[in-house]
Amino acid sequence: MLTLSHFLILGAILFCISIAGIFLNRKNIIILLMAIELMLLAVNMNFIAFSHFLGDVQGQIFVFFILTVAAAEASIGLAILVVLFRNKRTINVADIDSLKG
Repeated sequence: MLTLSHFLILGAILFCISIAGIFLNRKNIIILLMAIELMLLAVNMNFIAFSHFLGDVQGQIFVFFILTVAAAEASIGLAILVVLFRNKRTINVADIDSLKG
């Protein structure tokens, strides 16, 4: 039988992996976006676990809002990335410094 602590430990492991992905890789924008998405999914897992074990539906409803915002963020981020790649021919963060204003 899985308990609440199992889900919280798994969420913490996913969150730590995403933090490590952000700090270890600061060059590739795609991997940074994937690490941010993994971080949001780790938080969503904690919401779902608490919602299930407390018998409340509000956590699950909140997860739907988070997933909607994450999907919008991913689509806008990828659209900006495509435009930058067409102009600069690179996706490295260090090479994209023309946005400084």
